[in-house]
Amino acid sequence: MTSKKLSWRFPSIFWIANGIELFERAAYYGCFIALAVYLTDRVGFTDVETGWIVACFASVLYLLPTFLGALADRIGFRAALIMAFSLLAAGYSLLGAFQLKGTALASLGLIMVGGAMVKPVITGTVAKCSDAEHRARAFSLFYQVVNFGAFFGKTVAKPLRVSMGLEYINYYAAVMAVVALIMTALFYRNVEGSGVAGRGVREALAGLGRVLRNVRFMVLILIVAGFWAIQGQLYATMPKYMLRLIGPGASPEWLANINPFMVVFFVVPITHLMQRAKPITSIAVALAMIPLSALVVGLSPWLAPSGASAITLFGAVTMNPITLSMIVGIAIMGLAECFLSPRFYEYASKQAPKGEEGLYMGYQYLTTFFAWLFGFALSGYLLDAFCPDPKKLTPDQISGAYAHANYIWFVYAGIGVTAFLLLLIYRLVTHRLDRGAAEEVSQEEPIPFIEEE
Repeated sequence: MTSKKLSWRFPSIFWIANGIELFERAAYYGCFIALAVYLTDRVGFTDVETGWIVACFASVLYLLPTFLGALADRIGFRAALIMAFSLLAAGYSLLGAFQLKGTALASLGLIMVGGAMVKPVITGTVAKCSDAEHRARAFSLFYQVVNFGAFFGKTVAKPLRVSMGLEYINYYAAVMAVVALIMTALFYRNVEGSGVAGRGVREALAGLGRVLRNVRFMVLILIVAGFWAIQGQLYATMPKYMLRLIGPGASPEWLANINPFMVVFFVVPITHLMQRAKPITSIAVALAMIPLSALVVGLSPWLAPSGASAITLFGAVTMNPITLSMIVGIAIMGLAECFLSPRFYEYASKQAPKGEEGLYMGYQYLTTFFAWLFGFALSGYLLDAFCPDPKKLTPDQISGAYAHANYIWFVYAGIGVTAFLLLLIYRLVTHRLDRGAAEEVSQEEPIPFIEEE
């Protein structure tokens, strides 16, 4: 029997959906990288308030797609996308135009619902446009589009912030949403196939309940959330940290792109390198590396002699020590992700009850939900304590207010070390439980009957 030859050819609606996703991601990440700064500097929320607002916004955004997918199935993908991008365009526009606290919260609600509705529809379209043999290729193209959109969105955010103002990043995001809306209205058509956007709400709630009651699975989710809580500081802490310590010329938007750059270039060779290792080993390497990324950033004051604001590398490149430490730290973070992402889902699926692996992997986003909720909320308190909003300080206070700003990163390094140690304990405990269960099964097996000769 001749095996089916694989190709990279997909229906036109597949490419249209990916083009729509490109603009949606460019809008979201352009806004998201500057959101914490915008809510504090323009809208007037405190660091702590901003931390909680963005924590709820980003984390709930990962919970809603399962439930909004059921709505998309009911009204049709095209209608769902038109609704989603209408909400996104309105949300981004209002966020930029009216710098009021109540309006900002309402705008984030619109963006949250709109963004959460796009996720299941686009992934559902990718699934419907590919058969089982080609699905891996289809999603590999989809994830490349996601990364490119995120890269573009963060890249344009800095020149908009510097030359025009923070609010214009939201206007840019609104334009991207309108372009996606026009593309949807003109070119997107509902597609039939085996893929689905979501399950019924009752089924989704029942499945979530079963997952949350599985102690073994949830402990793993919470441990690995420590990794993503640190990575989330690219959006929660880094922008304010760099702008307050270096000034408006800092480039947190561009530095955040180092992480996906490292993943794109190194995930394949690292995955190949670790293919013979157990998944838990690769995960452990990632959790051992992630505190190093935060530690490197925290050590920036020791890079420059006598507190100098610039250091020269190789006699040619002059750079702020904070920028240098951030570049190295984010690069380590990206490499750590290469060890984690490909193997985590493999290992996590083995912790699910037999026959329910698909259900449990459908709720793998709980890792990001807990990481974003905890990481962003904690960021607000740490910034307020060690790197406060300069508008709150008197001229006499400013000189000493940031003396220990780098301590923020030591806290996150400690979280990373804790996650690593907890993973080792988790592995030890689960290994003993699995071994004990295997021994019980072997003891319960009946002794085969042997007839006497």
